[in-house]
Amino acid sequence: MSDVLLAVGTRKGLWLLRSSDRRTWEVDGPHLLMKSVAACAIDTRGGHTRVLAGASYDHWGPAVSWSDDLGATWHEAPDGSGIRFPSNLGASVENVWQIRPDTEGRPGVVWAGTEPSALWRSDDHGETFSLCEGLWNHPHRPTWEPGGGGQALHTILPHPDNDRLLVAMSTGGVYASDDGGQSWNPSNTGITADFFPGDPPEYGQCVHKVVRDAADPDVLYLQNHPGVFRSDDGGASWSPIDTGLPSNFGFPIVSNPHRSGMTWALPLSADMERMPPERTLQVWRTDDGGASWNGTRVSEPGVFYASVLRDAMTVDDVPGAAGVYLGTRDGTVYASNDEGESWSQILAHLPDVLCVRAALLP
Repeated sequence: MSDVLLAVGTRKGLWLLRSSDRRTWEVDGPHLLMKSVAACAIDTRGGHTRVLAGASYDHWGPAVSWSDDLGATWHEAPDGSGIRFPSNLGASVENVWQIRPDTEGRPGVVWAGTEPSALWRSDDHGETFSLCEGLWNHPHRPTWEPGGGGQALHTILPHPDNDRLLVAMSTGGVYASDDGGQSWNPSNTGITADFFPGDPPEYGQCVHKVVRDAADPDVLYLQNHPGVFRSDDGGASWSPIDTGLPSNFGFPIVSNPHRSGMTWALPLSADMERMPPERTLQVWRTDDGGASWNGTRVSEPGVFYASVLRDAMTVDDVPGAAGVYLGTRDGTVYASNDEGESWSQILAHLPDVLCVRAALLP
């Protein structure tokens, strides 16, 4: 097996961990020290590795930085050519919440999602970005409201076989494009929005994260506020699959890139505490696309009070038994090399963890 690279973005910098066996880890960091890294990605397309980070410094604001030598050196687009709104729009990027390399078929394309909710496209591997005006100019946008974490576009899912593109934001819900991002329609049928009176609206849901199934790219899994849902038609409609979970609230949801139907969720209490049920950090897995769930304890029982954010849980792409990783807001990183059956602590005492990404190095 090639080495696995794990990127951990925190409130004060980025750590890079490397392992050949997913049991012992070499730790390198912090990189981008004193910058808040809310988004990171590891792009291994084309046989080389680029680490990308959406890093924000209080004095100079957010930018996308990249390294082609596993963190030895970092680069950033010159001022004005990075991720910036055109001056005539009167808007400013407050944070970069998502970085998503496209598929192998579009090797230079990298997407980004920001606060305020906007979608950005790069055609030079994430060095410069242009605003996707089709979503920004959507008539719904002026009525999207910020959730508890702000008005963030946090999910970007390019389709591997066609030009369909799906995004999700808090709040606003899911939107889909069939023409690569030129035009958009809300795609929230069946997703609840308990904070609105009456029937669920066309849009305005507080979707927390969406992922694809390994076998069928039109099968999707979604963690909502509240509820866990599945779509079998590319997001056109959604059905609840949270029966058996101790709570239907949570932030992250991740799927196995090699096994269809295997998905992990991390339930939190549905009230404003945002703590794990029974004060025990636990990860729940379904092997049958949401028909049933089984939980595994990560922490000691009754002593865990931190939460896990929407992008602070991830899965590597190792064939066989996928590795699952999560970082907590108390600065601890946990890893499982057996698809969530058992867990070990691999890092502690970091600033609060905002995002985690893993990849098998070429």
